[in-house]
Amino acid sequence: MKSAPQYPLAHKVARWQGEPVVAVVAQTRALAEDALELLLIDYEELPAVTDPETALDPDTPLIHPELGDNLVFGSTVEAGDIKRAFAEADLVVEDEFHFGRHTGVTLEPRVVVADYDPSEERLTAYHGTQTPYQMQDVYARHLGLAEENVRVVVKDIGGAFGIKLHVYGEEMTTCALSMLLKRPVKWLADRLESFVSDIHARDHRVRARLALTKDGGILGYDVDDLTGVGAYSVYPRTSAVEGNQVIKLVGAPYTQQHYRAELKVVLQNKNVMSQYRAVGHPIAFTVTEALVDKAAAELGLDPAELRARNYVPDDAYPYKTASGFTYEGLSLQRSLEKLKEMIGYPGLREEQRELREKGVYRGIGIATFVEITAPGPAFYGVGGARISSQDGCSMKLEPSGKVQLAISVNELGQGTETIVAQIAATELGIAMEDIRVVTGDTGATPYGGAAWASRGAAIGGEVTVRAARALRDNILEVAGAALQTSPSELDLRNGLVVSREDDEERISLAEVCRIAYFRSDTLPPGFQPQLSVVRHYSPQGLPFAFTNGVHASYVEVDVDTGLVRLLNHWVVEDCGRVLNPKLVDEQARGGVAQGIGMALFEECLYSADGQLTNGSLADYLVPLSSELPDIEVAHIETPSQYSEIGAKGAGEAGTAASPAAIMNAVNDAIAPLGGRVTAMPMTPERILRSLKRI
Repeated sequence: MKSAPQYPLAHKVARWQGEPVVAVVAQTRALAEDALELLLIDYEELPAVTDPETALDPDTPLIHPELGDNLVFGSTVEAGDIKRAFAEADLVVEDEFHFGRHTGVTLEPRVVVADYDPSEERLTAYHGTQTPYQMQDVYARHLGLAEENVRVVVKDIGGAFGIKLHVYGEEMTTCALSMLLKRPVKWLADRLESFVSDIHARDHRVRARLALTKDGGILGYDVDDLTGVGAYSVYPRTSAVEGNQVIKLVGAPYTQQHYRAELKVVLQNKNVMSQYRAVGHPIAFTVTEALVDKAAAELGLDPAELRARNYVPDDAYPYKTASGFTYEGLSLQRSLEKLKEMIGYPGLREEQRELREKGVYRGIGIATFVEITAPGPAFYGVGGARISSQDGCSMKLEPSGKVQLAISVNELGQGTETIVAQIAATELGIAMEDIRVVTGDTGATPYGGAAWASRGAAIGGEVTVRAARALRDNILEVAGAALQTSPSELDLRNGLVVSREDDEERISLAEVCRIAYFRSDTLPPGFQPQLSVVRHYSPQGLPFAFTNGVHASYVEVDVDTGLVRLLNHWVVEDCGRVLNPKLVDEQARGGVAQGIGMALFEECLYSADGQLTNGSLADYLVPLSSELPDIEVAHIETPSQYSEIGAKGAGEAGTAASPAAIMNAVNDAIAPLGGRVTAMPMTPERILRSLKRI
């Protein structure tokens, strides 16, 4: 991968509309905006590179001449004999897919307050980031500070979705200004600034083919993915990851042995594009599942049946895919059966048939996904990026008998604080309200990777259970010493130390604390009570914890206007052990809502000269509650064998396959009229064009 150096403020050349050029500091925002009116920047307009299809042409201008071309990254994945597979196939289906770039539209914009204390050479950044320890490292290295002299504090965040995972020029500038001025400086994006500066995602052109036997056996996929990532590869996580995951995940649920996928990541004079919720998954599974539906139609098979014939069987694990992934254990077959039962599949098909006879065009779309979650240390470590895959948790039993828990996974609205308190309470035998959770502070929590890639429960939950068990053992050691009995004969329940055999109360937690903290002289000679513990956990075994599931969408298309009405959406997902069903369900529903945005509404539109033309909520569409259908969620549980808790990731399952299910449903609805859409968002205009009505 290659990318030019990126400065906090544009140096000599501004390469996209939205790249910060100058910073003005004032005592109020209004005063700063008035000062901006006095500035005149003399621009020399350069030719814009906006179309990824022509970015590598010899006559296309170079965005960074020193790089030699506009190619950021290229990769090819190959397995089997793809040429032979397609030559011998009974059926080949193919399509070209276009995915419109969109952005996160977080409820709370990006914000940072930097406070530099020159007397201690210490920088404190109150920052709306997903990754406080990553930012501590970045600020320290790039601003010339000792890492221990940088503290990043993150309060509850109003939405993040990967948008707040990256390093932005405005945030670096704010911290540098605080150091220069030796006083606190605040920067807050307004909504217009967010549209042109928050990272974008999903700008892909994918050409793909699927080879099958006459009885519906999938032989292989052949894929070319071209993605435009703006003017730079976003630091430090790179803009190559999304495309790289696309070419590794196409065909992931199926047993094909022949596979070829090629990725080209190119530069554009547009806002930078990088990692956003379910990185690459919606593209990969839209391509995968749209071709499966197309093949089923040509073979005269039910789409659910074609999937069932080709899934990796539930008894085939561990299983290595053609693209090189190894699955520990999935439940594709069980998930599909549960989904069909949930939606009443035969009855829904009959309802669809009856309504078509009346001129009402409804469609049923099914889409399967296999999701990468909880990446291990090699994910970023192999590239040298200082991004941690481990998390840390400390617990201490206070003299009051209450527990303070500090963990490196922070709260983005996904329920981190609830889930770790629940786990600790269960292991320690105390009430959740007796646990105080501290997150998002590099000065108070153990080092860790924090919140990204669906790692909250799988890694944060795992380190919590290990810390809680260590504290539990220590508490029982103290209680045993005080009671002159073996700790193995004791247990913790309801805030009490009880007899393991008959639950008889022996001593309260508060009394254990009183003895340990204030009367340790009454304990046996040489005994040292330890009522504080710290544990760290990094994923072991496989490099990822793979989850899986199946979505179904039921839609009605008005073939005169092209408008799509979402009637219902169903999700069956397997995230391993479900720790808190309500949290998992709401994560899935929120993810589906974002997938609906991708499928039907959201697109950042640019002019030929690189100007964002719909950078406000007056022009950029997001789904409202009035557009969302009922979203029903069910679970299969296949716990991971590589952790104590058995949980896998759950945060991105709703987004991973919902766009694919909706596209398949729309195309199923308009198929009798000869329509087919392969571009997202599926706007009324695109649908009507496919029907040749405009």
